[in-house]
Formats: sequence, C-alpha cells, structure tokens
Amino acid sequence: MKECGEVSGTSDLPRLQVPIALPEEPTQALRFGKMRSERSAALLEDYVELIADLIATNGEARTIDIARRLGIAHTTAVKSLARLKREGLVTSRPYRGIFLTDAGRVLAERVRARHRLVVDLLVAVGVPPEAAESDAEGMEHHASEATLEAFSRFLRSRQ
Repeated sequence: MKECGEVSGTSDLPRLQVPIALPEEPTQALRFGKMRSERSAALLEDYVELIADLIATNGEARTIDIARRLGIAHTTAVKSLARLKREGLVTSRPYRGIFLTDAGRVLAERVRARHRLVVDLLVAVGVPPEAAESDAEGMEHHASEATLEAFSRFLRSRQ
C-alpha cells in the first residue's frame, strides 16, 4: 500500500482513511488467508485450553460443559470436537467425556502460557486485571513469537 487519502463525511464524523492503492492481489490474499488460518487455529486452542481447565477443575470435560462455557450450541461443540479428534488433540469414550492427548496437553500448556504472558503485559502497562483477562482472549492467538518474546523481555526488565 502506498499512502492513504481522506474521505470526508459529515462534519461530526471523523475522516475515513482509505487506501489510494490496494496491495497486489497475491499479497492481500496471503494476508487474508493468514488471518483465516489463525482464526481456525484459535478455535482449536480455545477448546484444548478449556478442556484442560475443565479436567483440572472437575476431573472431566463433557461436551455439554464445553458448549455452555463457550456459549455455543451442543451440536457446534460436537462438530468442533470431531475436528479436534481428527487433529489428534483429543479422544473420547462413550459416557466418559473428552480427554486430551499428549499433543493436546502440550498445546493447552502453550496456549495457557501465552495467555498469562499477554495478561501480565497488559496489567503491567496499566490495564485493569478483568479487562486484561478479556482482551488477552483474542490477542494471545494472533501475537507472533517475536512479539511474545518482546513482551517477555519487557516484563523481565521490570523485575
């Protein structure tokens, strides 16, 4: 993208910045494709993190509990759990709930650590703890390893 121009609206609205030149099609397609892939991965990560939390707290993770905690329909949870099984992250047994595989446990631990790091950074820069917890839910999935390492260095430098 080269530069942005302003489109004027009504006097009480801010001016909208619009691109003068769109990025090349392959570049833009890669950016959007990356975001779709990250959203899909974020969903899997949320499920394994929640399953790990339910198992730690309740001794089991049931589909109905997963659906309720995520605020989704039971059938949506069933479909997503089937995907987690295909990905090798969970197993299930009739009448016994959902269990994380070794790969699922590793992913859940990694996601939880990323979440804690983002929360800790947000709190360190003055975000109230409740807002930091809520905001970290989305941010944790999209921050690059370089960004997470920078967060970690910043927090270590303050100790």
